Amino acid sequence: MDIADFYGHVRPDACPGALQVHIAADGALARIRIPGGALSATQLREVADCSAELGSGVIELTSRANLQLRGLPSTAAPSAAEAGAFAARIAAVGLLPSETHERVRNILASPLAGRVDASLVDVRPLVTALDRGLCASPELAELSGRFLFALDDGTGDLLPIGADVTFLATSPSGGLLHLGGATAGIPVLVDEVVPSMLAAASAFLELSGGTAWRVSDLPDGPALLASRLQPAASRDGGVSPGRLSREIGSLRAPDARVVPQRDGRVALEVVVPLGRLSADQARALADVAGEVRVTPWRTAVLPDLRPEDVERVADELTRAGLVTGPGTAWAGLSACTGSPGCAKSLADVQGDARRWATGTREPSTPAVPEGVLVHWAGCERRCGRPKGEVVDVVATPTGYRVGHGRKTEKTEKTETRGDM
Repeated sequence: MDIADFYGHVRPDACPGALQVHIAADGALARIRIPGGALSATQLREVADCSAELGSGVIELTSRANLQLRGLPSTAAPSAAEAGAFAARIAAVGLLPSETHERVRNILASPLAGRVDASLVDVRPLVTALDRGLCASPELAELSGRFLFALDDGTGDLLPIGADVTFLATSPSGGLLHLGGATAGIPVLVDEVVPSMLAAASAFLELSGGTAWRVSDLPDGPALLASRLQPAASRDGGVSPGRLSREIGSLRAPDARVVPQRDGRVALEVVVPLGRLSADQARALADVAGEVRVTPWRTAVLPDLRPEDVERVADELTRAGLVTGPGTAWAGLSACTGSPGCAKSLADVQGDARRWATGTREPSTPAVPEGVLVHWAGCERRCGRPKGEVVDVVATPTGYRVGHGRKTEKTEKTETRGDM
């Protein structure tokens, strides 16, 4: 759809999907929406096979817990077989339930909801219900590919992301609906969460008139949207404000870790270097777990492991090139595609970031502080940059510029692939 952006220009919403691809320097780029980040081993294995057989063998984890495949056929007039092969294969394993809504299924969820003591509400059923509700509403197909939902189980991990509509559990009976990153929330019971989130999306479309991508694009967007929802959502039925399981702060830095579950089993969180999986690494994950959860921090969580199996699983994934131990230089390190995959990039940021992380940096490599979120970018757009306080390493015509701070809303709006 054509959307007038915040600066008065009219251009299409360019977020790629499985059907609407982005043509990059290295071929077509397709994005698979993964509501809640949850993939079965069968689904992940099929994505790996598609990447190896139809693309370049690179699978990118995005900051919205989606997957991107690179190097797909990008001829000016692809054959019907070329155009449909990828979509047909992911549809066959349940990753493309709606052709009309496939780009709006942007739903984040706490990766270990319902499994750990800190989880106040198991939001997994809410993910399923929200996804079905989205796909069942013809009008919501008009949302931009950037409109984002989040379901936070009370750990507070997702609230700093600033989704357009966030449910934050504050007690087992309910929580707060946060709009457009606003700190104040609207009380809502658990069984009202999905209807309220769908109502918020509908109200956003009505208020924006097709002229905005995100709630933050609207002047006083969060307050304006809240005024539409407050009468219906305020029937809180005595929702307790409760207590969050941890202090809400900035987006957490990822790291490899083993997390005890309530049922005596454990989850293993694995760091994916620079958020890029090879087809073989994706298959390695699928081979050791029945379910894999992709996170907004570009890690992969393997839940429901037996404690006695963790060492073996970790060894297998380490041999595949994934990071299973804490304190790694890869934790909190991200990078855009860079050259040669992106024509706008001024440097091979993937290669330079890898050399920095492995200690094989060249003399020209800039000094970058360790132990913080660091994002390497090939140009000023800084695609794929984590939200919040980040050290930026930005390529320029004469080298890299290192800076620290927050990316402005204006910069975020000019990106064409903002959730890489």
